[in-house]
Amino acid sequence: MRAGTFALFVAACVKLAHANVYYQSIDGIPDRTYDFIVVGGGTAGSVIASRLTEDPRISVLVVEAGPDNEGVLDLQIPGYYFQIPATYNWNYETEPGANIHNRVLKFDRGHVLGGSSCINGMVYTRGASDDYDAWAKITGDPGWSWNALFPLYKIHEKWLPPLGGRNITGQYDPRVHGYNGKTQVSLIQKSPDEFDLRALNTSTQYLCKDFPFNLDPNSGTPLGLTWTQSTIGDGVRSSASAAYLDTPVRARPNLDIVVNAYATRLLSSGTEKKKQLDIRTIELAPRSGGTTRKTLTAEKELILSAGAINSPQILLNSGIGDSADLTSMGIQTILNLPNVGKDMSDQPVTVALWNTTSGVPFPLLDPAAALEQWKSNHTGPLSAFATRQTIWSRIPSNSTIFKRFGPDPASGEGAPHIELSLYDDGAVAGTSIILLTPKSRGTVKLRSNNPFDPPRIDLGYFNNPFDLEALREGARLAKQFFSAPSWSDYLAAPITADPDAADPAPFEDNTRDFVLTTLHPVGTAAMSARGSKAGVLDPDLRVKGVTGLRVADASSIPLIPTGHPQAAVYALAERAAVLIKSAWY
Repeated sequence: MRAGTFALFVAACVKLAHANVYYQSIDGIPDRTYDFIVVGGGTAGSVIASRLTEDPRISVLVVEAGPDNEGVLDLQIPGYYFQIPATYNWNYETEPGANIHNRVLKFDRGHVLGGSSCINGMVYTRGASDDYDAWAKITGDPGWSWNALFPLYKIHEKWLPPLGGRNITGQYDPRVHGYNGKTQVSLIQKSPDEFDLRALNTSTQYLCKDFPFNLDPNSGTPLGLTWTQSTIGDGVRSSASAAYLDTPVRARPNLDIVVNAYATRLLSSGTEKKKQLDIRTIELAPRSGGTTRKTLTAEKELILSAGAINSPQILLNSGIGDSADLTSMGIQTILNLPNVGKDMSDQPVTVALWNTTSGVPFPLLDPAAALEQWKSNHTGPLSAFATRQTIWSRIPSNSTIFKRFGPDPASGEGAPHIELSLYDDGAVAGTSIILLTPKSRGTVKLRSNNPFDPPRIDLGYFNNPFDLEALREGARLAKQFFSAPSWSDYLAAPITADPDAADPAPFEDNTRDFVLTTLHPVGTAAMSARGSKAGVLDPDLRVKGVTGLRVADASSIPLIPTGHPQAAVYALAERAAVLIKSAWY
């Protein structure tokens, strides 16, 4: 071994000698350097930290505001979605919605290592190939296209057959899945029931292009009736932290993780070149608050992965954002980037429901027996959460909606506008109606210059009239589907308002009164093309006008995918790790 090589080897050993420590607060973090500091240990942060530290030369510190996920039963049992303790949630609320009768909506975000992947509905849908090709067009980078990201999807995924012996032949396409990745994905354990068979009969009997059977929604062509896939493996929630920061990964000597550490702001590292800001320093505080502060500087880069709400909040608290907004909060602007916290997309959801002819609800779950079954073999009613079937559909091209409210917002003809998630409880049946292609945009803004104050989340629902009419079109699709002969002896009187009534007001009022959020915020620090004054990031996820700082999470997404965004965030994070490695090694 040459002397120079030996010296580098010794330096690396010294640098990593005290690693492999899991800290519970900022007090225990030693004063040493890391190549990369990942701010936020959620879905994207878990992926990036895990992938970077596969290379033993790279040292990483993960900073997470919430507690650890390890060993928490409530975060492992899929059926416990509705009873996850508030400890693991930021417990945000939205601003009163001007177009939804001033309603305030609960806005869940994961406050735990693994982030929202620990508390979400676990539905795994990549969206349409057109969505990612639109990313490539928006950013000018073909690396964000569907063909470029598809191999990363397969690398990240570990497809598993469901426990319990369900025969899934003909219910998914094995060619579009990965089998050796980190995130476990499967179909629900329970075999098709009478309701499922009626839906399948509808897709084969009903000669309508909106409802054909589609073997696999994750092929890039999701349109049609599909079996719902979830981030569940062997009956257990497969969160990002469980998948990417499992025990072997945590044992890596080049990875440190600190929980209960709140990122208050990013700071200049004082090494600016050519008058360009160099931001590689993070200021931390105990999650419980107080005046204690600790600063850490990454040798190479800070990677901000705090999510679509908290990443813009941290940027704004740091003086990076719209200078007018920052000045109004008493915060000094260090970089005027007007789009920080702007252009947020979220997918609103409402329902279309009917009484059934029986009117008899399914028997109530025995919670104790269900828990014992799950503990015994990870099967039973607690092994799943989502409904078994989903319809992905487009608003008919001859609808007047596009003439009345402007061009089609979908990324292409293969991208659905509407998701219908089918529902049946014995007494009531129907579907949720999710608008996948909203035109309305919301914002994330600061409430004050106190970094511990929750941000102001304005969803902006129905700011653009297209969205309300698109949900009406979705209700029409639901009505059309459930008008098929397969349902004639099962469905009785409708419960929700008729989208085709002569007076359109009842449907509109009903929608404003009952619309909810799918908790799918994206785009609050979005990528754009190099040289473009729009957006916040360049196509390599670097903050424009800054060195040393990237943002990689749902906030980076330039166009909301026509599915549940967690899958897209996994792909984005996998590519972020590739980009970071290629830039430095």
